[in-house]
Amino acid sequence: MSMDSTKARERLGRIILERSFKYSENPPFTLASGRLSNFYFNCKPTTLDPEGMNLIGLVVFDMLEDAPVTAAGGLTLGADPIANALAVISFQKGRPIKSFIVRKEAKDHGTKSAVEGNVAAGERVAILDDVITTGGSTITAIEQARRAGLVVDRVITLIDREEGGRENILQHTDQVQSVFTRTQIMALRAKAL
Repeated sequence: MSMDSTKARERLGRIILERSFKYSENPPFTLASGRLSNFYFNCKPTTLDPEGMNLIGLVVFDMLEDAPVTAAGGLTLGADPIANALAVISFQKGRPIKSFIVRKEAKDHGTKSAVEGNVAAGERVAILDDVITTGGSTITAIEQARRAGLVVDRVITLIDREEGGRENILQHTDQVQSVFTRTQIMALRAKAL
């Protein structure tokens, strides 16, 4: 990791802590899975922020710098700003990585495609996600990408909640990387208190 990337990652951690992380002993948060949790990540205030997007693009580009991928994307909506940030930064760095979107359901008109973007069967890609809990949405994205003929090289997520999702995803691909884990964000929170 370059010095610029290390600084970018540190700043990104602070932004996630300020804007995208909530902690509550009582009452707990209800997650999309229906489970109750004392902490909640809403990454959109970070992934849709100009500084947050720039930092995410830099950090994820650094993670993919030596990867044999030509494109990156994932299930809409969580992956979209991450993929777009990566595409812009990668172009600026002289190694363009295209972004693509995986729809929750294939369109019922036109090309009827579940994958949107300038990608073709046979391309090696990274699947992106903002938060992994059970891994369900990431696995859906992997399956849809493969149906479109894409070769999934790895998964990169902004946050791993460390609740079994990573292990579930590893049953579908060889490599899962996270920018941050829940443990790392909790450590940042403890330092900030």
